[in-house]
Amino acid sequence: MMRARVRGIGVRGPGLNGWPECAAILRGAAGYTPAPTVLTPPQLLPPAERRRSTASVKLALTCGWEAVQAARVDPAQLPSVFCSSGSDGRVCHEICESLAGPREVSPTHFHNSVHNAPAGYWSIATGAMRAGNVLCAYDASFAAGLLEALVQCVTGAEPVLLVSYDTPYPSPLHEKRPLADAFGVALVLAPDHVDADGMCIRVELREAAPSRMRAAALDALRENVPAARALSLLERLALGETGGIVLPYLAPRHLAVTIDA
Repeated sequence: MMRARVRGIGVRGPGLNGWPECAAILRGAAGYTPAPTVLTPPQLLPPAERRRSTASVKLALTCGWEAVQAARVDPAQLPSVFCSSGSDGRVCHEICESLAGPREVSPTHFHNSVHNAPAGYWSIATGAMRAGNVLCAYDASFAAGLLEALVQCVTGAEPVLLVSYDTPYPSPLHEKRPLADAFGVALVLAPDHVDADGMCIRVELREAAPSRMRAAALDALRENVPAARALSLLERLALGETGGIVLPYLAPRHLAVTIDA
């Protein structure tokens, strides 16, 4: 069983603008009002890269930066794991439109279409030259990313940044792959024997049903966006409660997470 401490959290989603606001909603201290996800150009990037950044880049960098700021760590020194259930939905749509018509594919769209684009922008923005892994496991992407980040944290005995993000597809791709809205989450995980700050999480694979949210609207969001499968873990961290939850992974085996103080 692997264990680590959650030192920093970043979140953006529909009606969820940062971890403090999200945590208050998950604790029940504030009401949840669904609203389109707010994405802003990442000021970390040089102007040229900022203009070319896509929704998935904006989402991933915003969440990652919030998490490293909360953890008070130098992002340039962190190994990272980036994961998404697919690439940027709008970029895929625009490339398909170009291929179906007389226009040539834009070189900017082409390099933004690759799955590791947000990890590359993160390296440019922060100067991070440490190893960066990029994973895609469809609807199991958050759990796969969490497993990989924990392996790196435990075996390397150093903090690791995990960033999970998904953006929706425009029509007609949306009809085949309906994602409710953009959602991103970032965690800074640190070895349990090095840092005492933050809640401790332990994970193991187990045949058990995935956990659901207490609020129906948040549970619908959890089901409709793969990266939002993290919400059941975030809910327990926001409450500061010990105990266990189950994150969806590869049925029938899922990722059982035990939270300790």
